[in-house]
Amino acid sequence: MTRPEFPIGKPKVHGGPLPASGAWREGDPTANRQFMTVCENRCFALEGGGVLDRIDLAFETWGTLNAAADNAVLVCHALTGDAHAAGPSGPGQPTEGWWDQMIGPGKPLDTSRYYVVCVNVLGGCGGSTGPSSAHPADGLPYGPRFPVVSVRDTVRTQAILADQLGIERWLSVVGGSMGGMQVLEWAVMFPNRLRSMAVIASTAASSPLQIGWSQVGRLAIVNDAKWNDGNYYDLGDGQGPTDGLTLARRIAQIHYRSDASFEDRFGRSVVDRLDKFNLWDRFQIESYLDYHGSKLARRFDANSYLILNKAMDLHDIGRDRGGIDRALGRVKCPSLVVSINSDMLYTPRQQEELRDGLVANGVPVEFEVLDSIHGHDGFLIEFDQLGPMIDRFVADHYKH
Repeated sequence: MTRPEFPIGKPKVHGGPLPASGAWREGDPTANRQFMTVCENRCFALEGGGVLDRIDLAFETWGTLNAAADNAVLVCHALTGDAHAAGPSGPGQPTEGWWDQMIGPGKPLDTSRYYVVCVNVLGGCGGSTGPSSAHPADGLPYGPRFPVVSVRDTVRTQAILADQLGIERWLSVVGGSMGGMQVLEWAVMFPNRLRSMAVIASTAASSPLQIGWSQVGRLAIVNDAKWNDGNYYDLGDGQGPTDGLTLARRIAQIHYRSDASFEDRFGRSVVDRLDKFNLWDRFQIESYLDYHGSKLARRFDANSYLILNKAMDLHDIGRDRGGIDRALGRVKCPSLVVSINSDMLYTPRQQEELRDGLVANGVPVEFEVLDSIHGHDGFLIEFDQLGPMIDRFVADHYKH
């Protein structure tokens, strides 16, 4: 007797073929990006070894730097962010600013008062030197030749940019998640170059939980049959490692949110009918994850994801400084530490430990908690709560 076959099939693709890389490349519309070469001619020795021959940074600015150059605020972006923190989408810029409700005239970071700067990080794919950039030796993309970089490397490039912009001291350095890591490194590496800092949903050192989730995301990319050891930039749509990148994003999106957030938004709602079961018929939550995976692949680069994800794992302000407590002893500026009560990735424990470590070293600290069901992503959503916190804190340190 022949048994009927029920083929497993494949999951559905959201939105058709994806580009091999969603990186901004030279020749694309610049949108509101500005560019600056911060060093060249084998100028930059990396913390973990190796040298970059040339570094270009893409950045955006809002507002005007005053004559005293004391109204500048540096906003640091998270893993898949870029320099486009505020403003609309358009040619060369596929999304609106990731903190658009926080930056602008009359907004918490009021650009009628402050000069706000956001820089695409070293190793990124929004215009700064990274794996998708042309290697000075042959003009081809770095690809897998791009070295591992650290948050400290990124902050050192930002300091050179600040010099070239004429900013000796930031009024405040502000950021969430990986952005908060940059904020802390600024305060430890250059304690005299910032008057205040705001660290949101971040940590003094990455935890085993964070490192574990990060590794799973990286493995999703390198186990994609189309990753091709990182050499994919000349391939057409549908030929790059986008299955791996979209899977990495799906994984991340789950722990960026919370059980309550997903329950509130989706419950057990379905997209496809479940009267005859099929392995890939979807619940609403699955469609949501598919959408966010595809959305990221259209604007981001798999190799940059690997590089920046690893930089986050390496983050530890105590490395080679005698431990976290001694490193925090270098911090001089008043600090705002913000936690999110439903964050299961950067748990409130980490911000409480950071607060306590700063206080123990005599640093004035304000500690706030966002009451949110949205988990780690709360700093990108809860603007009604976060906005007044940032507005008041930065204004308190601006004496004009």
